[in-house]
Amino acid sequence: MSKIIRVLLASSEAVPFAKTGGLADVAGSLPMAIDKNEFDIRVIMPKYASIPQEYVDRMKFIKHINVPLAWRNKYCGIFELQHERIFFYFIDNEFYFGGNQLYSYIHEDIEKFAFFSKAVLSALPHIGFSPDIIHCNDWQTSLIPVMLKTLFSNNGFYSSIKTILTIHNLKFQGIWGLKETQDATGLPEECFSPDKLEFYGDANLLKGGIIYSDHITTVSETYMHEIQTPEFGERLDGLLRARRNVLSGIINGISYAEYNPSTDKYIYAKYNRRDFPSRKKENKIALQRELNLHPDKNIFLIGIVSRLTSQKGIDLIASIMDRLCNIDMQLIVLGTGEQHYEDMFRFYANNNPDKVSANIYFSDDLAHKIYAASDVFLMPSLFEPCGLSQLISMRYGTLPIVRETGGLNDTVLPYNKYTGEGTGFSFRNYHSEELWDTINLAKKVFTNRKDWNSIVRQAMAKNYSWEKSAQHYAKLYKNLINKQI
Repeated sequence: MSKIIRVLLASSEAVPFAKTGGLADVAGSLPMAIDKNEFDIRVIMPKYASIPQEYVDRMKFIKHINVPLAWRNKYCGIFELQHERIFFYFIDNEFYFGGNQLYSYIHEDIEKFAFFSKAVLSALPHIGFSPDIIHCNDWQTSLIPVMLKTLFSNNGFYSSIKTILTIHNLKFQGIWGLKETQDATGLPEECFSPDKLEFYGDANLLKGGIIYSDHITTVSETYMHEIQTPEFGERLDGLLRARRNVLSGIINGISYAEYNPSTDKYIYAKYNRRDFPSRKKENKIALQRELNLHPDKNIFLIGIVSRLTSQKGIDLIASIMDRLCNIDMQLIVLGTGEQHYEDMFRFYANNNPDKVSANIYFSDDLAHKIYAASDVFLMPSLFEPCGLSQLISMRYGTLPIVRETGGLNDTVLPYNKYTGEGTGFSFRNYHSEELWDTINLAKKVFTNRKDWNSIVRQAMAKNYSWEKSAQHYAKLYKNLINKQI
């Protein structure tokens, strides 16, 4: 029997304890899905004051230690909680993690996560867990590989630990002044040279993680290629090209227990691949009534569940809203974001109450209902490292309309009218006319219910569960330990 590989996943957030985005889903879901006979994977994260009390009450205090950070000497409490057979460790310091928000200003966050990174490494001898691999995520934990190979390099306990850094969104890098970052991290001066953390006169924590990690991943194969180009590389494309031999893309998964139309407690009528034609119509009629839209099972219903930001392609949608409101369709929007986008959807909803429902807030309940009731799901992103909404929509038999970028390109097979293959609709260029044409193509196909239902079945048959993603991470972990990469 082969040795069990020990992995410590370090993250600034993880479900069900703290979440602002997809990173939390990865940190909470991947350990649950990976093979327990081959891996002992555990999670370490900050002990935020905002963690629900029901979990805090179950935490076990291990001990406290002092963590030196430059000229500071900081208290570090270490807590443990076993949740759904997975060990979670929590780093406690009220000064850094006591607020209501996970993230604040960049200078505060740089020091906060410098402390967290050093605390993770300092805590290892005290938790009874010696990892073979530390799996880091985004800039908030990218100092772990840096510190491991500098501040901790002379300690034999750490000598065999490998590191992986997953980039969830290259746009966020942890950039601050050189002197300020050096003061906040306590890293030696030689770490801040141009071939290490220095970045156009500042310090860049993510750059440090890319350089010092043994392997780098990102959250889709297309995004892996995109970030090696000037267009998507956020000024790190040259470095990523230089490290392309240790760079790979692994698509995120979704929870098939949480997103399952046959068991979903939020939707009006449960359904599966066999009975969806009638059941989805029931969901459509019920949602139309709930949102005061005219009930019509045959109308083309477009759903949007999204942050209302430029990244999500809301500019493209805004540019065609007048035309959308002049065709036979209904649009339901759920989400918050930039004020001018919120106001734009409110404007069209006020002027077209029979066609547009603008829900400028977030509700998990309503999100599930939109996924179940809509015919298509609109996601014309400017860039999208992975994307989860298109995976959820396919799970519910709602065909995504996406731009061919990042994870959207990797997961949505565009409809082919000659072969009948496809799981959605897509367009290449970030242009409103291409979006408009693609919506009209989908609307035309929608009128042929036989063809439409065939595409829906193909979409619902796809497997984008965490179990599938976990297999790819398992292979990566094994290859890294066996020195095959």
